[in-house]
Amino acid sequence: MGPVEPTPVPVIHVEVVFSSGPRQIELKALTLPLGSCVKDALLGANLLAQAQQGLSVGIWGRKSTLGHVLQDRDRVEVYRGLIVDPKEARRVRYRAHGEKLPRKGVKRLQTRSVTEPSD
Repeated sequence: MGPVEPTPVPVIHVEVVFSSGPRQIELKALTLPLGSCVKDALLGANLLAQAQQGLSVGIWGRKSTLGHVLQDRDRVEVYRGLIVDPKEARRVRYRAHGEKLPRKGVKRLQTRSVTEPSD
């Protein structure tokens, strides 16, 4: 009988994404053994410290835990806290730009005050 070939260990491919600031994105592609969890992916990407500092983690935009078992082609995301409330930022932009511009094809009626001629 010949030598026995080792059976390949099943693996999954995942991406880990972290943004430390505006327009700063770290993307790391990892190959992990089947059955790995979010914590394993963060360890492989050297991002576990950031996740343990109170930042949230998720998979494809849905909040998750560090113990969640990953599937092939998952995207693990580390979320930082918001600096400004999105609703308040929108209010500030609206105040800065004034009235909203009309959509193309929609015309606004212009009202003019007409004074009656005096006798």
